[in-house]
Amino acid sequence: MRTRLAIKWHALLERYFPERRLFLRSDTDTRFIRLRSGTQAIATLGIALTVGWTIVATSILLMDSISAGNFREQSRRDQTTYQQRLNELSRERDIRAAEAKAAQERFNTALAQVSEMQSQLLDSETRRRELETGIDVIQSTLGTTMKQREEASDRVAALEERLSTGGTALAAASGESDGTLDLLTDMLARTAAERDQVVADAQDALVRADEIATELRLREEQNDIIFRQLEDAMTISVEPLDKMFKAAGMNPDSLIKQVRKGYSGQGGPLTPLTFSTRGQEPSLDAERANRILGEMDKLNLYRIAAEKAPFSVPLKDPFRFTSGFGRRWGRLHAGTDFAAPHGTPIYATADGVVTHAGWMSGYGRLVKVQHEFGIETRYAHMSKINVKVGQRVSRGQQVGAMGNTGRSTGTHLHYEVRVGGEPVNPMIYIKAANDVF
Repeated sequence: MRTRLAIKWHALLERYFPERRLFLRSDTDTRFIRLRSGTQAIATLGIALTVGWTIVATSILLMDSISAGNFREQSRRDQTTYQQRLNELSRERDIRAAEAKAAQERFNTALAQVSEMQSQLLDSETRRRELETGIDVIQSTLGTTMKQREEASDRVAALEERLSTGGTALAAASGESDGTLDLLTDMLARTAAERDQVVADAQDALVRADEIATELRLREEQNDIIFRQLEDAMTISVEPLDKMFKAAGMNPDSLIKQVRKGYSGQGGPLTPLTFSTRGQEPSLDAERANRILGEMDKLNLYRIAAEKAPFSVPLKDPFRFTSGFGRRWGRLHAGTDFAAPHGTPIYATADGVVTHAGWMSGYGRLVKVQHEFGIETRYAHMSKINVKVGQRVSRGQQVGAMGNTGRSTGTHLHYEVRVGGEPVNPMIYIKAANDVF
């Protein structure tokens, strides 16, 4: 069987690749090279494979070139889309910043109105107390006048009785009766005049009391308007701060207790204001005023707490977000990255004390600030540090400049917020304060 196949295979090769001889001739000799059918077949197959490989490789290169062109075009389109998105985010950030600034202005205006209304309320309360004192004096004067009027009436009655009983004596002694009659008539006239004057004074006192009562009622209506305006202003001012702290995961009641505890015994702005009742039961207006003053005290404590928590953005110049908080490349990215030109100023986001200002592996030039409520902020990869360890900084105070130090792929700020040593998303605080600051 094998012999037959070999014969057929050899005959097929001889048919398509007959044996050829290549003669090499010289001046003295002639030689030839014998090309068998198998050799020709192998050579033809090798040439065919080479040509096929060349065609396939050329096709692959052409396809790669076309694909690379499409990929570059797609990359350019993606880059354009990304840049447009960044521009939109920048515009949106500017709009949010303008809204935050407008909200801050409204907040300041509300505080100014609250202060003005508080002054009006105190003046109104003082005037009301003066009116109450005036009414007490008038009532006392009216009582005295009424007593005097009763005494005058008794004296007139006594004189009339003496005149009626003294008629017989007047007939017996006409000489003396003339003088007595004149004296009695004169006393009666004076008593009647005093009585009329007392009655007139009493009527004037009643009219004045009605005027004071009317004025007091108008004052109470004005006080009610002022109270309502103050209550509305307190609601507008306190509720956004309350929502801001809750959105940041902070308990407002605990914050107020901690802030008040930190300032206990110092007095000043954290001493609650109340209206004194002088040992008497407080009136409805006094209770209402004390509630408003309690809200104002709460607003003041919120303001102090807001200054001590990182609710602001660490940059005031234009920037763009390049990386957020979360898992990245198999590890936790413990902060938020802000990109801006080299040397852009970086600001503290809350009041605190600098605990580190220098180089730290990976972070490069790093500043750590310790705040109240167990909060710490970190500002990394800076090109310049403007603070030193132990220095107290306020919110909005510059702590350094943006750079590219440490483990960084470009100029940016790596901003971290840690609570109790554990990293949290800084955007929680920044977004919570969007409608307040």
